[in-house]
Amino acid sequence: MVMFFFLVVALAVVVAAVTLAVVGGGEHGPLPEAAPERLQDPLPLDRPVGRTDIDTLRFPLAARGYRMSDVDDALNRIAAELAERDARIADLESALAGVQAEARVSTDRTGQEEDQR
Repeated sequence: MVMFFFLVVALAVVVAAVTLAVVGGGEHGPLPEAAPERLQDPLPLDRPVGRTDIDTLRFPLAARGYRMSDVDDALNRIAAELAERDARIADLESALAGVQAEARVSTDRTGQEEDQR
């Protein structure tokens, strides 16, 4: 019986201590909300993203894995830069094809002029 009484009192003390800690009953008020862990080294804004930026990118863990907003931001940034690079590559390839075609035409003209002489 004494043991049961001791356990009930101990449980009441623990519940009271936890309640006071959560509610805060002191001068500081309730416990402040913990700031969510944020991405420490985001992708650089002042230059294009490089391979080393992707290799060193680490997302902070959240309650159920990674913070979706951090991952979405990084993936959107990488997708935009890849699309920009693909467009630039296509422009350069078409410009190169045009220059090569002009070179062939001028070479053909020069060859025809020499044949006519």
